Amino acid sequence: QVQLVESGGGEVQPGGSLTLSCAASGNFFSIYVLGWYRQAPGKQRELVATITAGLKTNYVDSVKGRFTISRDNVKQTVSLHMNSLKPEDTAVYYCNTDPSQWRWGQGTLVTVSS
Repeated sequence: QVQLVESGGGEVQPGGSLTLSCAASGNFFSIYVLGWYRQAPGKQRELVATITAGLKTNYVDSVKGRFTISRDNVKQTVSLHMNSLKPEDTAVYYCNTDPSQWRWGQGTLVTVSS
């Protein structure tokens, strides 16, 4: 069973930046499409960014131009660099495959507030 450990969240002012990281255990990491999801208070979890095995990326419109997803198949990590953060980016952020196949980690909380 793959274990996911997200880190890097915190509180930041609007316009600030954060980089999230997710470490995965298990085999065949490199073949999966990986994604970052987020769940804001009172809302459903949404997929915000994906990266394929061939490093093709895709983003939901609300984060395009501000977020960058990357992966390191040797270290088995996937990262999300977030710029120009807005209060509406406040959420718990999770990584998983797309579609989600692994057990969810604990997530990492991002709070954007002045």
